[in-house]
Amino acid sequence: MTLGEVTSLLQAGIREVIFLASPMLFTALVVGLVVAILQATTSIQEQTLTFVPKVIAILVILGLLGGGMFSSLRDYTVQLFERIPDMAR
Repeated sequence: MTLGEVTSLLQAGIREVIFLASPMLFTALVVGLVVAILQATTSIQEQTLTFVPKVIAILVILGLLGGGMFSSLRDYTVQLFERIPDMAR
């Protein structure tokens, strides 16, 4: 296995992680920002008010995009397993 193949494998793995994590992270960022603005304008400083909407939004996004995310992860894993014999050489 050459250095180029290892680099390609790592790049594909990092790309897959970013692809899978970014929808949930972006959702949590947007919801957190909206809740923080609402808390600042109303002077309500309740900690659960920031946590619960983020969890609900992440679960909704996971429910909507979970099938596609699982399919992408499955395809990547199958591709990795198919490359194992080539890696052993």
